Amino acid sequence: MTPILPTSTAEAVGLWAKLQSRFEKADWAGLLEAWGLKLLSVALILVVGVWIARKLSNGLARVLERSNADPILVGFLRNIAYFGLLIVVIIAALAQMGVNPASLLAVLGAAGLAIALALKDSLSNFASGVMLILLRPFKAGDYVQIAGLEGTIEQVRVFQTQMRTIDNRVIVLPNSQITTAPIINFTGRPTRRLDLVVGVGYDDDLSAARSALLDVASANERVLKDPSADVLVSALGESSVQLTLRAWVATSDVLAAKSELLEGIHRELRHRGLSIPFPQRDLHVYHHGTPPSGLPKAVQDALDDGDR
Repeated sequence: MTPILPTSTAEAVGLWAKLQSRFEKADWAGLLEAWGLKLLSVALILVVGVWIARKLSNGLARVLERSNADPILVGFLRNIAYFGLLIVVIIAALAQMGVNPASLLAVLGAAGLAIALALKDSLSNFASGVMLILLRPFKAGDYVQIAGLEGTIEQVRVFQTQMRTIDNRVIVLPNSQITTAPIINFTGRPTRRLDLVVGVGYDDDLSAARSALLDVASANERVLKDPSADVLVSALGESSVQLTLRAWVATSDVLAAKSELLEGIHRELRHRGLSIPFPQRDLHVYHHGTPPSGLPKAVQDALDDGDR
């Protein structure tokens, strides 16, 4: 096998002389005329193309912001427009170098198909991210439940969605898992209805109990006047009659209103002499046969009462 590198000083000097001779004989003017303008035009296309792509994508973002579009949608469409324009700029630069655009597109198509097969899970997350951004079942700042997990939406990315729980933990969900799971948006509407179940004794006056609950609701500033609050008998429990207070509040006041209403209901029922009975059951003891000896007197008396 012939060595590529020179093995002696003489050969090195000879090789250098040949390279120097070819360098001196090269038609630099012709090369500059043939390739200089092409390289210059390619550089100009890339610089101007990137500048135009950035300007157009930022302009699209400003138009969407003026139309009060969701910030997540604005960022996503801006990035898509920017990278799409960059691909057009690169194809134009390669075409200026003499590359056939049709052949380039065929190569890109084949490469894209291979990448799609290798990254099908990532592409599934990408497609789901596009659906979430376009369909918008929730937006940043909404409190939602997804696949049994609750939290506030912080950011919807192309592949993942980030949530923050009440105790400040971060949950990152793949977008494909979100689009296939039920989504409960607790803050999707400006108002919500509170259903508070309160038990009163069977001996209490239901009209007085209903009046007490409505008075508590009407006195609370967080409870909306329209629709008005109402009270229904929801069940006859084992130890109490269950009344349900249904009151509408602003979504942002749900937790505070629930706490204030429960506290007010407890105080008002006690003030009016109405009871909130504890869960209780009647236990009947039946004894069969002769009881064992040596039992305490209280237990023996209870067994004797059961026999009678």
